[in-house]
Amino acid sequence: MALDTQTPARRSFLTKLRAYFALTKPRVIELLLIATVPTMILAAQGIPSVWLVLATLVGGALSAGSANSFNCYIDRDIDKVMNRTKKRPLVTGELTDKEALRFAWALGVISIIWLAVLVNPLSAVLSLIAILFYVFVYTLGLKRRTPQNIVWGGAAGAVPVLIGWAAVTNEISPAAWVLFFIIFLWTPPHYWPLSMRYLEDYKKAGVPMLPVVAKNELVGRQIILYAWAYLAATLLLIPVANMGLIYSITAVVAGTWFTWESHKLYNEARVRIPQNPMRLFHGSITHLTLLFLAIAIDPLLYFSF
Repeated sequence: MALDTQTPARRSFLTKLRAYFALTKPRVIELLLIATVPTMILAAQGIPSVWLVLATLVGGALSAGSANSFNCYIDRDIDKVMNRTKKRPLVTGELTDKEALRFAWALGVISIIWLAVLVNPLSAVLSLIAILFYVFVYTLGLKRRTPQNIVWGGAAGAVPVLIGWAAVTNEISPAAWVLFFIIFLWTPPHYWPLSMRYLEDYKKAGVPMLPVVAKNELVGRQIILYAWAYLAATLLLIPVANMGLIYSITAVVAGTWFTWESHKLYNEARVRIPQNPMRLFHGSITHLTLLFLAIAIDPLLYFSF
């Protein structure tokens, strides 16, 4: 009997735990953390302290989880009408509004204290700025008001590289700002193809993403403009951070491929609704991963010699 009465409670606990985890948007966090470790390796010009890396990753994950949880709480009304987001825990009822809000606050406070104590005050300040920017500037200020929402929202997503750099050096150098702009400029050509795919969702929710308010041709043109700017930023890192052959080849080859794919999407958008915009969306993730892998390998090769 005891086993039978405890099983539902255990299942309820695991369901609640999974709901809290989903609230943090773990895939977004994973993408952000992909950039943090290579940034720390580049800043250290070798292998940083393992404990410093772990402390920075945990603090960064908590910070991003807080911002994403606040986002889910604020956007719970539009999440209900979008097919892409209708399974989020505040829509399904797995979490109450109060639970989500308390969780977001708890993660935010813990992340700031964690980074301030175990990393350094600068990384904690940057984390706080990222949370405030994502919640107040992007989610509350821009998302429902302007088609340029995701452009400026990308600034919050680019802060983790500044945190990673600051964790190692306790400063923000020009190379760190180039890394920041790499992710900032990557965000629009990454996200607008997703917006194309879920165009009807955003229309129903009343969110003025660029594909909702502009013709496909204009969206495609904006994508290639940002793709070229993104490529330029990746190449700028070579002289600013004294990058080696591995990164240089990766930046040129992978950047040329990504820009070419952006032009293909634009050419299709000129004549019809793009049939597979998610190809560029997934390709952008692959490209960013390869780029930051090369950022990590370059100083390690130098360090080994």
